[in-house]
Amino acid sequence: MGMLQEFKEFAVKGNVVDLAVGVIIGGAFGKIVDSVVGDLIMPLIGAVVGKLDFSNLFVVLGSIPPGTGTTLDALKKAGVPVFAYGNFITVAVNFAILAFIIFLMIKQINRMKKEAPAAAPAPVVTPEDVLLLREIRDSLKK
Repeated sequence: MGMLQEFKEFAVKGNVVDLAVGVIIGGAFGKIVDSVVGDLIMPLIGAVVGKLDFSNLFVVLGSIPPGTGTTLDALKKAGVPVFAYGNFITVAVNFAILAFIIFLMIKQINRMKKEAPAAAPAPVVTPEDVLLLREIRDSLKK
């Protein structure tokens, strides 16, 4: 029974629950960020720079069977070994864009936190016994 109790205490600790909530919200937020990058930002960058899709950049490492297409998907389906460096470049560029967007969001959130005025601390009320001791001290000084 002791181990079950310890596990229960561990599982309902604030840190574990906070982590679970963070993972769930992070998963949902990841989908939002993927949509922002894939549906909003990448098309704009594609319109300005050109399509940033390097996924069809590869080097064939084996022999291509006759009748096989020369696209990456066709070669992979045929079992031809390929060094698909273009897909890595696409993922790396998407990550860099995503990291920059998150950086800008965090920077904005931190700026908004700084702008919020801090509430003035409540005046500290001196305890009654301290006031009484001060009166005694002052009367002894006279």
